[in-house]
Amino acid sequence: MSAALLEVVGLGASYGAVRALDSVSFTVPERGFRAVLGANGAGKTTLLRTLTGLHRADAGRVLLDGEDITRMPAERVITRGLAHVPEGGGVITGLTVEENLRLGALWRSPRRDRATEAEVLELFPPLVPRLGRSAGTLSGGERQMLAIGRALMARPRVLLLDEPSLGLAPLVTRQIFALLRDLRERTGLTVVLVEQNAAGALAATDSGVVLGQGRVAVEGPSAELLSDDRTRHAYLGF
Repeated sequence: MSAALLEVVGLGASYGAVRALDSVSFTVPERGFRAVLGANGAGKTTLLRTLTGLHRADAGRVLLDGEDITRMPAERVITRGLAHVPEGGGVITGLTVEENLRLGALWRSPRRDRATEAEVLELFPPLVPRLGRSAGTLSGGERQMLAIGRALMARPRVLLLDEPSLGLAPLVTRQIFALLRDLRERTGLTVVLVEQNAAGALAATDSGVVLGQGRVAVEGPSAELLSDDRTRHAYLGF
């Protein structure tokens, strides 16, 4: 088994008096593909925001390849190799596709930026003829490709995705999940996927963590979670 690249140890986070995360612990091995699942309000989005420094943890630790990044500012976290694609992708529709991509590598040298852009476009061929167009002209699936591509411009070791299937047709959702599997195989990237589409996420990933009211309710190999009737009915709604 690969060593843990991302370790979450007893993580806690709050919004005022509301406890959003309570003693959350799990690990993701290098090259792992892990789903984070649960009902609305379970703490999934807060978890990703806390991992990346967008929301401050009030307990526990986040370790990336052994380095404690728990209280680093978000702009430093990305330079350490942790990239985040937020819910909705966060594409800036008033900029071109190419301008959106380059936003993902502002802290890197222009020469490395251009080399990485060529690699990203090889992964997402539909973006190539659209580089000079406004991102607002893209379809939903293309926008999600652009959002992922922009995150990859930072050359992360771990990619965190929040609801990449949101608002997409089932066929496009399957294409996005297949793209993520292919991305992991081709690049060795480690992926953490937050999803409401639990069945699709478990079919695509290696393992899963199910959150319930801010705590880890159950975790294990994706195939086992998918076949466990009690877990599916109690936490996943299918």
